[in-house]
Amino acid sequence: MGATLPKAERLCGRTAVSSLMKGGKWLNGDNLRCCFAPNGLEFSRVMVSVPKKHFKRAVKRNLLKRRMRESYRLQKDLVGGGFDVLFVYIGTEAAPFEEIRTELASLLARISQK
Repeated sequence: MGATLPKAERLCGRTAVSSLMKGGKWLNGDNLRCCFAPNGLEFSRVMVSVPKKHFKRAVKRNLLKRRMRESYRLQKDLVGGGFDVLFVYIGTEAAPFEEIRTELASLLARISQK
C-alpha cells in the first residue's frame, strides 16, 4: 500500500480492541509495550496509546503518539499483513523519534517472526 496510514489500517472499535487485548500476545521493549494477534485480513491494523499516568499534559501524549504512528508508517512493511497491533508507551520520559523508531522496528521484527 505504500508509506501511508489510511483509516482502514487503524485499529478502532470496542470489539476489535477487546478481542486483541483478550487473545493477543505481549512483547516488551525499553519504552514500548506491544500486543498483537492475527486478524485474518491482508493488511495489518495498528493502535497507539500513551497513558496519562506518566504524561499528564495532552501535548506530550499527542507528541509521543505522533512519533509512534510516524515510525510505524515508515516501517510497516517489516511486519507484513494480517496482524492487529497495539503499541503502548511505557517510558517515563519522552524519547526522541530515532529511539522510538529503532525500538518499534525491533518489536515489528519480533512480531513478524511469530
